[in-house]
Amino acid sequence: MIGILIVAHGAFGEALIHSASHVLGKRPLRVRQVGVTIHDDPAAILPQATDLVRQLDEGDGVLVLTDIYGATPGNIALQLLQPGRVEGVSGVNLPMLVRALTYRDQGLAITVQKALSGGTEGVVHMTTDSCGKDHGGRDGAR
Repeated sequence: MIGILIVAHGAFGEALIHSASHVLGKRPLRVRQVGVTIHDDPAAILPQATDLVRQLDEGDGVLVLTDIYGATPGNIALQLLQPGRVEGVSGVNLPMLVRALTYRDQGLAITVQKALSGGTEGVVHMTTDSCGKDHGGRDGAR
């Protein structure tokens, strides 16, 4: 099973994990987060994040999710990457996390692709015309 680490601003990572727990009906195992605030020194956060990656990797790899590419959490996440073992995706949102959690038994490469597709497919321009169809409304709600 792929471990998942969220490196994000403030309490966003914990909020995502909490929300995913609600969607999935239980708190997922082997998912951790590091919250980065304006007062944090990135050099002090990196060892903590590195240790979490080590804890999460039971041999299948780790997916690191971050909120904003180029921001401090994203830059910390970049330093954790090891191609084929620790992969990263930015722009984390709830659909991305839920998709990654759902497919993480299928290997790291597939988990990365499913996270990407979940994140992008979860962003939809909602209109009243879409109600009741594939993405929304009572008929399509889950």
